[in-house]
Amino acid sequence: MKILLTGRNGQVGYELERAFAPLGEVFTFDHRQLDLADPAAIVSRVRNVGPDVIVNAAAYTAVDRAESEPETAFLVNAAGPGFLAAEAKALGALLVHYSTDYVYDGTKASPYVETDAPNPLSVYGQSKLAGDRAIQAAGCRYLILRTSWVYGPRGHNFFLTMLRLAREREELRVVDDQRGAPTSSIALAAATAAILRRHGADASGLFHLTAGGETTWFGFSEAILARAGAMLGRTPRLTPITTAEYPAPAKRPANSVFSCAKVRSALRIEMLAWPDQLDEVWEQYRSIPR
Repeated sequence: MKILLTGRNGQVGYELERAFAPLGEVFTFDHRQLDLADPAAIVSRVRNVGPDVIVNAAAYTAVDRAESEPETAFLVNAAGPGFLAAEAKALGALLVHYSTDYVYDGTKASPYVETDAPNPLSVYGQSKLAGDRAIQAAGCRYLILRTSWVYGPRGHNFFLTMLRLAREREELRVVDDQRGAPTSSIALAAATAAILRRHGADASGLFHLTAGGETTWFGFSEAILARAGAMLGRTPRLTPITTAEYPAPAKRPANSVFSCAKVRSALRIEMLAWPDQLDEVWEQYRSIPR
C-alpha cells in the first residue's frame, strides 16, 4: 500500500507517520512541502507519488483566530481537501480526512450520531464542514473521521497547555459546562492504521471516532493534574467556571459527545475510554527527553 500523508509535523500527523510504517510505503509532507492553500502544490505532490491512500492530517486549527481569518481557514480546511478529493478521484485512491465536533452546534442533549444535521457556530466549524462536503461532492472514495478534543504528548493542545499553566499559576479556572470525550492523537492514529490494515482502500463513509465516555474540560483538567502532581511538585487550585465566564471570539458547542456505534459495527473499531487514553499519553509524555 502506498500512502501519502499531509501534516506530518502536527500532533496527529506525527503519530500517523509511525502507525503507518508497517502498512507499506509512506510519503509524508509538512506544511512547507504541501500547503493545502496551494492547489498547485497539492496536484504536484499527489501526482508525483501516485498513492493508493491519501491521508489528510493537515488543517487550520486556530479556532479563535479563524474568526478574523476566514479566507485562510476556508482555503486550508475547505478548498484544500476539495483539491485532494479531486486528485483522489482521478487516481482511484481513498482519501482519509479528519473532521470535528465543531460542525455541530452542541444543543443536542444526547450523543451526536452521523445523521444529525450539522450547524456550526464558528468560522472554524463552518470551514471544516465545507471541507467535508467538498470531499463528498468530489465523487472519490473517502473516509471522513469526525473526532473531538484531540490532544497528545506533542504539539499544541489542551493537555500540554494545562501542564504549562500548572507550573506557572496558583489557580486555574476551567470551563465546566462543555461536555466531550478527550481523544488522544496516539489512539486516533492507531485506529486509523487499524482501519487501513483491516479494510485497505475499501473503507469508506463518514464515521464518528472518539474516546469512550465523556467529561468536561474541568474534569479533564482534574485528571491531568492528578497524574502530573508528583512531577510538578505542586498542584494549583482548580476552579470550575461557565463558558460565559471565559469569553472567546469563537463559540464552542456545549455538547461534543459522539456516539461511535457506527464505527464499532461497520469497521470493528473500539476506542479506549478517555481516562485510559490519558494514561497512555501521560506515559509517553514522561518518556520524552527534555
